Amino acid sequence: MFSEEPLIHVGILSDVKVNFILRGNYLYNGSIYFGEKTVKYAAGKLKFENCLYSEITFEPQDEHSYFDLLNVTIGINFHWERRETQQFRGTLRFSVIGSQITAINCIRTEDYLLSVISSEMSARASTELLKAHAVISRSWLLAPLMDATRTGTTVTPTETRTELPDKTLKIVKWYERNAHTGFDVCADDHCQRYQGITKASTEKVAKAIEETRGLVLMSGNEICDARFSKSCGGATETFENCWAPEHFSYLEKIYDNDNQVIPIDLSIEENAQKWIRQSPEAFCNTSDANILSQVLNNFDQETTDFYRWKTEYTQNQLSDLIAKKSGLDIGSIIDITPVKRGESGRIVELKITGTKRTVVVGKELEIRKWLSESHLYSSAFVIDKKFGTDDQLPERFILTGAGWGHGVGLCQIGAAVMGEKGYDFSKILQHYFKSAELKKLY
Repeated sequence: MFSEEPLIHVGILSDVKVNFILRGNYLYNGSIYFGEKTVKYAAGKLKFENCLYSEITFEPQDEHSYFDLLNVTIGINFHWERRETQQFRGTLRFSVIGSQITAINCIRTEDYLLSVISSEMSARASTELLKAHAVISRSWLLAPLMDATRTGTTVTPTETRTELPDKTLKIVKWYERNAHTGFDVCADDHCQRYQGITKASTEKVAKAIEETRGLVLMSGNEICDARFSKSCGGATETFENCWAPEHFSYLEKIYDNDNQVIPIDLSIEENAQKWIRQSPEAFCNTSDANILSQVLNNFDQETTDFYRWKTEYTQNQLSDLIAKKSGLDIGSIIDITPVKRGESGRIVELKITGTKRTVVVGKELEIRKWLSESHLYSSAFVIDKKFGTDDQLPERFILTGAGWGHGVGLCQIGAAVMGEKGYDFSKILQHYFKSAELKKLY
């Protein structure tokens, strides 16, 4: 357990060349540096001002110094991907990881959270939502660090490929967020959005961080792996249906409303079909622009149909997309059918039947990757087919879906609505993490 506030190492970007600006005096190897600089990858080393190094660390010499990193990609592989210049306080470290240079920001936990809360949502969010998110972001961050201290192991992405008796290829893959080398967390949606001081924090955010300083969710003697997503779509999912086959009591399925208990079993196909095609009442079922602006940053507000959404593909579009994303020649697509659904109706295993072969794919994020150029909003969807003159081969596929993200843990839009309705942060956390307890670590 932590006796004092931990120092966090955040991987910001990786490239063969990184341009940056030191806005203030920074110390490295006994010399002071400032202004515009460049580091390049060269034969397994860092090339900086015509010298080669294994690693470079720039230490700020006063609290007002900060640095710019140019061409930082945000929303990597998501539909809102873009590049921007970002600014950070704290220490700047460059390390060679693989065949690229990685820029790493070393910063204290509470300072890190100041940016995360403003990067993950608008700093205009309600005080109770900000406090709730501070607690789960802190818990999410510190849980694996405590595990790593205890076990000394690193989790890596897992994939299994199995040939079923009928010759169907089954591919199951999930992505763990602490699968990083050389730093604790990355700065993008793969972990938590961290955009330094680019997202200016407000006094309201700073107060929410300070009033919850060191406060985390606990389950027994363990810090909770407190996951969150944009919109659960009315019902939350369990951990094991998205990641490793491990059940956490604090990540149970709930109905995102005062009733909490999901009225029907959404793992049953018939029930999921009915649920997804309707728009049931839920905290996250809102079109209130004021509430949404509190949760969603400007580029997130480009998405307006997160609670129930629809996307359509022609036969050629879908068959080409699946071939591209899977790396398999499945042929023309005859059918896509759910094999297994989770507690929220999200598809955990999807069967894709082609003219050349049949494949079953899972888990939820891999399904979303295969069926979109970036990511589908979620894997909670139903499929309709439209036929032309060929009765055997569908002409179009229409996906109607629910929610935005994996749906595990806190639903950010639902929590925002709860905050507006007068729930305090502890009640919001109790709603989404039913058996967890609040505890102050430092």
